[in-house]
Amino acid sequence: MMFTRADRSMAPAKGPLGWVVLALSVAIAPMVLAGCSASGKDLDLSTYVEQTEPADVLYNQGLANLNAGRLGEAAKKFAAVDRQHPYSEYARKAMVMGAFTNYRQGNYDDAIQMSQRYLNLYPTSEDADYAVYIAGLSYFRQIRDVTQDQKEARQTVQTMQELVNRWPDSQYAEDARTKIRFANDQLAGKEMQVGRYYLERREYLASIKRFRTVVEQYSNTRHIEEALARLVEAYYAMGLTDEAQTAAAVLGQNYPSSQWYKDSYKLLQSGGLTPRENAGSWISKAGKLITG
Repeated sequence: MMFTRADRSMAPAKGPLGWVVLALSVAIAPMVLAGCSASGKDLDLSTYVEQTEPADVLYNQGLANLNAGRLGEAAKKFAAVDRQHPYSEYARKAMVMGAFTNYRQGNYDDAIQMSQRYLNLYPTSEDADYAVYIAGLSYFRQIRDVTQDQKEARQTVQTMQELVNRWPDSQYAEDARTKIRFANDQLAGKEMQVGRYYLERREYLASIKRFRTVVEQYSNTRHIEEALARLVEAYYAMGLTDEAQTAAAVLGQNYPSSQWYKDSYKLLQSGGLTPRENAGSWISKAGKLITG
């Protein structure tokens, strides 16, 4: 019925004048369209068609492209869902899948940004832990050698720790803990590198500060043995024999077969000293937290 009414409204008026008007309108119509195209923004029919695609179609196309390894196309489809159907359920899913696709492409900053946006919009959704995990992985993949700045290592620890704290039973929690251990090892390695530099320059207080950070904050990393041994060396060089003996005692208690302990013991012996723990020392208190 609607089409009948539309047909009637477009019918020409009776008489010759009516047909003249109709003929003129038919002749002018292409010119008007051409004028619209030439002036202002062109009519982008492809955009119009794209905007009419259903959310589920775009989302499934994104998944198909992702499974086929066409990551660039997949990212475009997921972005289209978010753009054309904002705040829909498919847009929510497409956002986290888009973050994953960007991660797979190595677009880590985009993946992090999309994950954070997802968490701002859907902080308690069923995929929130996955969004945090993707952000953590994106930071993790950017961790640099210990000779360089360890900003990404710190961000990895912070992000993955959030995942472990908020979702301890998540399927991603165990891998998050693994990534935290690796990132902490990098952070401890950086402290050791700087500490050795100061120690070689005989800037003992500056070196002790770095080695102390390793003992107190990164006691479960592989650098703890060397950190304690370097403390023995630095304190001994400063004449602070009580602290040097305590560091050696803690080292021996936790790693009696370590070459670092043997070297520290030999250094103390050269001055007529032996390892002896002072229970009131910060080293003794920190030593109780060493897990190896």
